[in-house]
Amino acid sequence: MTPLLSDPAFYLAAIPAVLLVGLSKGGFGGAMALLGVPMLSLVVSPVQAAAILLPILIVMDIVSLWAWRGYMDRRTLSIMLPGALMGIAIGWATAAIVTEGHVRLIVGLVTLAFFLRWAFERIAGNVRIASQSRPRGTFWGGVAGFTSFVAHAGGPPYQVYALPLGQDPRLYTGTSVVFFAIVNAVKLVPYFALGQFDRSNLTASLILIPLAPLATLAGVWVIKRMKPTVFYPFMYVMVLIVSLKLIHDGVFDLMGW
Repeated sequence: MTPLLSDPAFYLAAIPAVLLVGLSKGGFGGAMALLGVPMLSLVVSPVQAAAILLPILIVMDIVSLWAWRGYMDRRTLSIMLPGALMGIAIGWATAAIVTEGHVRLIVGLVTLAFFLRWAFERIAGNVRIASQSRPRGTFWGGVAGFTSFVAHAGGPPYQVYALPLGQDPRLYTGTSVVFFAIVNAVKLVPYFALGQFDRSNLTASLILIPLAPLATLAGVWVIKRMKPTVFYPFMYVMVLIVSLKLIHDGVFDLMGW
């Protein structure tokens, strides 16, 4: 047992973090997932927290892929994934230069603007359904890949492109599950190259992994029973919460608080 694994404080932070991320992976959107790294960072460094959570995210992705099998929009994936792979490569190349605080603040501000536009359109009774666009999809896919690598915050950029498509909730969720399963799998290579996985971190991941399928399937059970009239307002509220959380974290990181 390493000092980390024998510390009760680690489990008090890690268990709720994994449960929240699992619910998010099941389909609840990115708000809960964003709490995972900060919560675990109460007892370890943010970099170590991200390294511990990544193998758990992979297991959650496998469970989600099984639970949402048959729900996938190939068009969305073919548009967004090439950009995401480029974004991951840029994140890897600039890992020593780009600060997580800047990324969180910028993504938070963009996501807040996205939510406000939707809110104004809803108030005006003029919510529009967007069409597929390779330039827009490639751009937002790239942003999602980059922010996912740097700050585990790929959800908001993905939502900026995919939510306005107005897909059936199950199709939207299943497509996002496939997208982030591929993104997280690709991220394993640069994380290994950067020395993020050591024996202590991987052991911590293995201890926490049994919680992953339980939390993920709980999220799947709820989302599969949501009507579109409930699902989309719920998801946009999650977008608002995510944006405010990212802005908060970005400001605090940059100010050194």
